[in-house]
Amino acid sequence: MPFQHPEEVGHGHVIERYAARKDSGHARYLVLKSGRFLRPDWPHGERFAHQLIDDAATITDPELEALLGYEWRSRLTAAWLIGVDRRARFRERLGDLLLASEVCFSGGAYCFALARFGTPADAEILTAYLDRYLPRTDLRYDQPAALGALLRLDARLGTHHADRFTRPDGLWDQWVNALAHLRGDLSYTPAEFRRRTDLRCDFANGWTRPRS
Repeated sequence: MPFQHPEEVGHGHVIERYAARKDSGHARYLVLKSGRFLRPDWPHGERFAHQLIDDAATITDPELEALLGYEWRSRLTAAWLIGVDRRARFRERLGDLLLASEVCFSGGAYCFALARFGTPADAEILTAYLDRYLPRTDLRYDQPAALGALLRLDARLGTHHADRFTRPDGLWDQWVNALAHLRGDLSYTPAEFRRRTDLRCDFANGWTRPRS
């Protein structure tokens, strides 16, 4: 997919306005990437959440497209704003970006958004991603985030898409065990990545205003 600076589509303001915005002394994309907003002792949490929710509600679809068409910082931010506001009309766009895996760091945000949408169509995208990338034991992309999101969707939808990935000696175990230092690492269990997805979705649920 081609990369295009937002200025080229008449939205040069979106990087400073949304991705690099500093509500806590740090650029928003850095806070989203680090996950520090999930820590209860982080002093900027409430302000950060309010600003994120406000922007998710007011950013326009063309502005989101401008962010999604550029590099990882803007894509990560756009996906979070899409997920928080549950703009499911971006499902196919996010799915294409996730499967393409062109840039670093943003894939986890796509998975968050798909988990927030919460439908069988989102589970299908995550399943397709895992089918493509779990067999690639040489690639350390967004397999953990995708599995965590799929496990959350399975729990909510009463489905079992993740079962064939997580069975003993299945694709997940093979992907983890391809690196010797990860074997037996409890931070690389499916349950741990489901927990991380839940934390992000619960954060959004806790702050998002009810739709009228």
